[in-house]
Amino acid sequence: MRLETPAKNTWCPGCGNFGILSAFKKVVAELSKEIDPKKIVICSGIGCHGKISDYINLSSFHSIHGRVPPFLEGLKLANPELIAVGFSGDGDAYNEGIAHMIHAAKRNADITMFVHNNGVYGLTTGQATATSPKGFKGRSTPNGNPEEPLNPPALMLVSGATFVARAYPGDINHLKEVMKAAILHKGFSFVDILQPCVSFNNTWNTYNRMVKKLEGHDPKNLKRALNLAIRDELYIGIFYQVSKETYERALYMGRRIDDSLPDVNRVIQTLI
Repeated sequence: MRLETPAKNTWCPGCGNFGILSAFKKVVAELSKEIDPKKIVICSGIGCHGKISDYINLSSFHSIHGRVPPFLEGLKLANPELIAVGFSGDGDAYNEGIAHMIHAAKRNADITMFVHNNGVYGLTTGQATATSPKGFKGRSTPNGNPEEPLNPPALMLVSGATFVARAYPGDINHLKEVMKAAILHKGFSFVDILQPCVSFNNTWNTYNRMVKKLEGHDPKNLKRALNLAIRDELYIGIFYQVSKETYERALYMGRRIDDSLPDVNRVIQTLI
């Protein structure tokens, strides 16, 4: 299957989004050996990251600000056979859409969320977001951001996500492996991707210096995962992964969820 599209790529040269797109294409190519790519549906939100749905030849939807998780949850409920993959930005996911992220994690919805975290509203030229560092000077904070940044992996860990990871497009092969593991996981998968914005928050040098791969970590240990997530070091890899009942299975009470498309109307009637 040809994954390229005729859409002109308008990301800034050097943007971390290129690495994310490249890694995801590699994942789709590998999964296509065993999974029909027509079953993969992607959804993107508002922001520079949102253009990714134009650049890859898969069934896709472009949602409004912050609403990637609820769209994917509805998609998965309507057709559990589909592989629901979301792309969101830090402003999209951690500002406008933070409630949706938390509740999707709490439900353990069987969806995957890749968040392009560049610590800035890049599409609207440089305002601070929930993950902008304290002191960050941008369009909305010319005197420096007075707030401490949100810690996304820690938030998702305490919200109930069953797969929590961090990755970095400066290491595309590692990013690819993390993305693939997230998609194959049954349950809510979350990957915070450190994505440098060369125009308004160029963190390439900082990340190249600070990023460290997780080694010898047991991803079933929640306390250890949380401890690693809140440390000053920027660890990349899978912090946490456990198997629990998904929202879809709990809602449908096990009715044919793994074997075939359930009769949605009939199931809904039993729940009313």
